[in-house]
Amino acid sequence: MGLFSGLLGHASDLDIAGVTEELRPILADGEEVELGFQIIRDQMIFTDRRIILIDKQGMTGRKREYLSIPYKSITVFSVENNGSFDMDAEMKVWISGQGAPIVKTLDRKSNVAGIQSALAKGVCR
Repeated sequence: MGLFSGLLGHASDLDIAGVTEELRPILADGEEVELGFQIIRDQMIFTDRRIILIDKQGMTGRKREYLSIPYKSITVFSVENNGSFDMDAEMKVWISGQGAPIVKTLDRKSNVAGIQSALAKGVCR
């Protein structure tokens, strides 16, 4: 059991074994997938070393962009939950050397607390 899964219990929306197998070609030697969240069509994967944002593009989603963010390069992050009239939540991550944050819109059903906790544990080691 990894760091995140041990601390968060069953907070992950995705099957870790399936995600690990799918990402095996892009994972570094010894890198382990800890948590995975489905965000609308896209995925947010937390490993023991980085966050991998998977942007599924096109009608079929077969074209994908993989954005890797090492925890050590994250300087600030915020996760906004949805309100009564606001349908979506939002995550912002500021990367060292970049002015504008990376912004991801989260579905109303997204595990905002789990994402916030995973970011805190990865960044604040």
